[in-house]
Amino acid sequence: MRSPTVMRSAHVTVLLLAWAVSGVAQAPSAPPKTQPVVLKGKAPVSEKVLDVKLPRPREGTLANGIHLIVLEDHRAPQVSFTLQIPGAGGYFDPAGQVGLASVTAAMMREGTTTRNTLQISEQLETMAATFASNTGTSSMDGTVSGSALTEHVDKLFDLAADILLHPTFPEEEFAKYRQRSLAGLNQQRSSANFLANELWSKVIFGDHPAGRVSMTPASLSAMTRAQLVDFHKTHYVPDNAVIAVAGDISYAAAQKLIESRLGGWAKTGMPAPSASDPAAAGSAKVYLVDRPNSVQTTLIVGTQAISRTDPDYDVMQLMNAVVGGGATGRLFTHLREEKGYTYGAFSGLVAGRFKGNWSAQTDVRSEVTEPALTDLMDELRQIRDVTVPAKELQDKKRSLVASFALSLESPQQVLNYYVSSWIYKLPADYWDRYPERVMAVTPTQVQAAAKKYLDPSKVQIIAVGDGKKIESTMRKFGPLDTYDTEGKKTNVIVP
Repeated sequence: MRSPTVMRSAHVTVLLLAWAVSGVAQAPSAPPKTQPVVLKGKAPVSEKVLDVKLPRPREGTLANGIHLIVLEDHRAPQVSFTLQIPGAGGYFDPAGQVGLASVTAAMMREGTTTRNTLQISEQLETMAATFASNTGTSSMDGTVSGSALTEHVDKLFDLAADILLHPTFPEEEFAKYRQRSLAGLNQQRSSANFLANELWSKVIFGDHPAGRVSMTPASLSAMTRAQLVDFHKTHYVPDNAVIAVAGDISYAAAQKLIESRLGGWAKTGMPAPSASDPAAAGSAKVYLVDRPNSVQTTLIVGTQAISRTDPDYDVMQLMNAVVGGGATGRLFTHLREEKGYTYGAFSGLVAGRFKGNWSAQTDVRSEVTEPALTDLMDELRQIRDVTVPAKELQDKKRSLVASFALSLESPQQVLNYYVSSWIYKLPADYWDRYPERVMAVTPTQVQAAAKKYLDPSKVQIIAVGDGKKIESTMRKFGPLDTYDTEGKKTNVIVP
């Protein structure tokens, strides 16, 4: 129940409102406005090119060959590090042992000569720290990374050095890892996206290491502890490694910390590993993975492209942004917003130390496979044959530069830029001039890049879906090869 005081207050409020309303009603009406209201639908945009100068890290090379990069940032009491070891990635898996590098990296933290896996996990949890060791099936590098509060940095590096230098690859933990992983490896073949990417990589890269997407149940089952030990001994060497440290630490302190923990990691004299480009992909073709009873079709369309140091890299980034970069790209706008064929359609550029690829991807309902693919292919034709409108390209350039500017708020991301500079031997002012280079790209350059890299005679099409529903459609787009969900070529769709 309300108290008398509350009720009296409410009564007074009502009387005041009534008085105010009556006062407004008796006031003379305001003269009509003679000037129209100006609606401001967007913030003003400066035409000035963003001028940036990234904070400079301090760099040096330690006695055992490790290149050290330190970016001090004392705004928060935290330190993070990333160690990249060229030669320790899946790119260097021996023939017939795909996945060996990935398993070696994953198993490193499952036990050392002084700690078991439970003790490692408990120490990380106690410090509220992170640690990871991993690589990809086609990556050239093995990566070890971690972060901790400043007060725990010494303990984190103690743990990281122990895992890096003294892993024991316990048989019991390896057996558990194998059992867990085999279930996932068998399950992944039920994923349309996995099947599409597996065939895509094979078509674009052939027998090159970049064509590897995943180890197989057979390769994992055949793997032994001795192979893990040998791969670690052979490939985890400091000679060409780079360790990047960011956060609440000075260069002198970081150098002292790393030398005290990794000073015994002996230099071997191994030359820096090199990469080769994949063989050129074949002429344009269509590939269908028959996945019976699928209610949608997964599509990947694209070609081989460029390496990270290619002069066309900035232009290709912009071309990609126009075609399928995020929710404002042409593919998303056309296939989702205008036609409603899909929940999303995007494109991406992959460029590393060897030629990568450009691809557009989407999932559409089976019954709209033909119009969706037709429209997707037409977007590729448009970017080749029609000059991008100046305003559209200007918006994309601003978007890329704005994203870059926002990324500079993260010390770790800034440090990543410098690691890339070291790996790819980029000029010292490469990132300072990034906005300038992006804003200088012209519509003519974008169209020229599209004509060069999206040549219709080289564009490959991958489709995963119900062959009975979409085979006739796919044949309309070029010569067709068909596969089953085990990755075996069939050229026969079972009725």
